[in-house]
Amino acid sequence: MEQKKPDKIVDTSGQCCPVPMLECNRAIKNMNTGQVLELISTDIGSRMDIPAWCNRTGHELLHVEDDGKTFRYLVQKRD
Repeated sequence: MEQKKPDKIVDTSGQCCPVPMLECNRAIKNMNTGQVLELISTDIGSRMDIPAWCNRTGHELLHVEDDGKTFRYLVQKRD
């Protein structure tokens, strides 16, 4: 399956919890349904926070990339 290109990229590298989740939430509110947000984080807590946030808000977590230091999430906005 081909990975979707993000419509917006938010880089929270160097920021600790809860900043990545707050920035993700802020960014996706200003996006249209179906658009894709790429969130970049170095906070290990985001590995649990972002999937949980997606479950809670109904947005779709399309892809997670983890190289051990940097985490990249592709989240598609839902209604």
